[in-house]
Amino acid sequence: MGSNPGGYPNQGGYNPPPSSAPSSGLDDNLAGALCYMPFLLGLVASIVFLVLEPYSKNRLIRFHAFQSIFLTVAAVILGIALSILGTILGLVPVIGWIGGLLLVLVSLVIWGGAFVLYLFMMYKTYNNQRVVLPVVGAQAEKQA
Repeated sequence: MGSNPGGYPNQGGYNPPPSSAPSSGLDDNLAGALCYMPFLLGLVASIVFLVLEPYSKNRLIRFHAFQSIFLTVAAVILGIALSILGTILGLVPVIGWIGGLLLVLVSLVIWGGAFVLYLFMMYKTYNNQRVVLPVVGAQAEKQA
């Protein structure tokens, strides 16, 4: 029994198809989607993809990594601003607890919205649909 160039034995004239595994590791859409894992996980994944060799040269993956990093930085800055505002409202005697309660509600809405945005971006990127977010997307395109 002979063998074909792939090392598989010929069985009745059938040659198995070559392996379809991508040569560079993850598919572009999966690597891009991993950049949008919520909050700090996405930040770490984005940095890893910007450093690792096959991904760091891919313009699409670089775009998603930078957009995710900029989105995370914006969320952290917003969180710091809300903390400062909460501290200031806490110092005002009359509206301190009312302002604090409102700030907690606003924070929940903002962080819930950010979480949904990360999941939306993962979904769109995995399905090969490129979404450019306002402000951070333009900066990501410049960096990529």
